[in-house]
Amino acid sequence: MNIPFSPPDISEEEVKEVTEALKSGWITTGPKTKQLEKEVADLCGVNRAVCLNSQTACAEMTLRLLGVGPGDEVITSAYTYTASASVVCHVGAKLVLIDTQEDSLEMDYKKLENAITEKTKVIIPVDLAGVPCDYDRIFSIVEKKKDLFNPTNDIQKAIGRVIVMADAAHAFGATWHNKPVGSIADFSNFSFHAVKNFTTAEGGAVTWKDINGIDNEDIYKKYQLLSLHGQSKDALAKTQLGAWEYDIVGPWYKCNMTDVVAGIGLGQMRRYKGMLERRKEIIQKYDAAFKPLGVEVLNHYTNEHQSSGHLYITRIPDITLEQRNEIIIKMAEQGIATNVHYKPLPMMTAYKNLGFDIKDYPNAYKQFENEITLPLYTKLTDEEVDYIIENYCNVINKVKN
Repeated sequence: MNIPFSPPDISEEEVKEVTEALKSGWITTGPKTKQLEKEVADLCGVNRAVCLNSQTACAEMTLRLLGVGPGDEVITSAYTYTASASVVCHVGAKLVLIDTQEDSLEMDYKKLENAITEKTKVIIPVDLAGVPCDYDRIFSIVEKKKDLFNPTNDIQKAIGRVIVMADAAHAFGATWHNKPVGSIADFSNFSFHAVKNFTTAEGGAVTWKDINGIDNEDIYKKYQLLSLHGQSKDALAKTQLGAWEYDIVGPWYKCNMTDVVAGIGLGQMRRYKGMLERRKEIIQKYDAAFKPLGVEVLNHYTNEHQSSGHLYITRIPDITLEQRNEIIIKMAEQGIATNVHYKPLPMMTAYKNLGFDIKDYPNAYKQFENEITLPLYTKLTDEEVDYIIENYCNVINKVKN
């Protein structure tokens, strides 16, 4: 067999929507993007959503909306992809990285609490693999520390404490205490990249909770301005009779979503409930096979949360880095692509250059050195799942023994 790591699941539903967009003569931001925003907001249980060209753009535009910049500090996990952290650098704020808990992929919440200072404006928790963070703990921490908070714009003043901006790139469709991810953090940023559960090829969305004293429409309009050169009218509005004239109200950015890719999202949305159910079936088969071997896996489905089942992350205790790499090679020899999520940020050149050292993040390194991610996607057949299970069990036993 030849089993890739994470190909997209595209059906005739998506092809039909994209074809319709192409034939309509309207291929940039327009009616399909606006419809997808409505459907994203509905799924997340919020009033508004904005679709942009990536989770990264959503996160950066949110930091800019919040007025975060030089002199401010933003905290996130050391165990994540660069997009969680690079946006902090983009806006000129100081990046603060937190080690994971021992034997966990979640941030060490005690260290998080201790890291909050008078300069802290935002915390970026990461819903890794689609499993929601402990938001009760996070909100308890920011409430406890609210006396340190120094707001510098109207939204910061209205919230009145450190803002929780979730990197929910993996977690579209997940729930925490029966509430959809997207309605839990103050702001939540999703990825619709090609390898994600829900894809628009490239894309993302931001949602937010209602904020007392702040009009959701004002927030929505600010995102439109930030993501479209600060232009006071989008292309659709300019097509109205006699409505050519516009203003540039700020020298801002260009990261809007197009109707062509929004069409993919509209097709995906019709199928998404079933896609999440299929991921759950595969995860449950994996769990039943690997837990008895002593392989450590994430708890995707509990009384507290329901994961989106984005990644099947495994850890094999007591193996070395070399043995982990040997397992990856042996799986590839059987035609099975695997991956590693993630190499901690302090191991990367960009973050080393910022002064971070992996020695200060021992728990994150320990998670990394024996982690292997298995294929998990909706196009996997039962036969392929069984093949992955059989080979992974065999390879682990050979390498360990």
